[in-house]
Amino acid sequence: MSDLAELRRKAAGCTACELYADATQTVFGSGPPGASMLLAGEQPGDREDIAGEPFVGPAGRVLDRALEQAGVARTDVYVTNVVKHFRFRREGREGKVRIHRTPGVEHVRACLPWLHAELAAVGPQLLVTLGATAAKALLGSSFRLTQHRGEVLAYAELPLVATIHPSAVLRGPKDRQAEMFDDLMADLQLAGRTVSGLSGAG
Repeated sequence: MSDLAELRRKAAGCTACELYADATQTVFGSGPPGASMLLAGEQPGDREDIAGEPFVGPAGRVLDRALEQAGVARTDVYVTNVVKHFRFRREGREGKVRIHRTPGVEHVRACLPWLHAELAAVGPQLLVTLGATAAKALLGSSFRLTQHRGEVLAYAELPLVATIHPSAVLRGPKDRQAEMFDDLMADLQLAGRTVSGLSGAG
């Protein structure tokens, strides 16, 4: 089992794709080795790129609230992203506003070895993908989140629950945001129940 601190140190110098050139820094995962769940999102956002930690911006606050209401202890969770550098375009006066751009297949492919290393180092009992990019990175480009919500799938012999990204709740229509949050929470509850079942079986 690899050491997370050593992996973080190595990832800080990653130049496997061109995204490192414009990003502030590599944003590696965060959480305890031995966490029961590993949650993988798409990529760091603007706040995460500056802070160097995953899920510390608005989407992170939605995730924290959903975990709490789902009865999943944040301390039992390791959070990371499939892509470790922020991909963006510049807009606004003097290009100071950085707008999220979805990472490409080549960026996902370049970063997957880091996620595999995190999985080996953390040793979670269950994997949760947050959003379509993360799900497709692990389950294939033909995967459709809408067809597999509420199911326990599998990746590399690990149970996997695919759900929406917390940022989707923030971007959703105002009249659907509460429903979308409840869907996210329900999926995290499913993940929690599955982990509890595995622990009980052990």
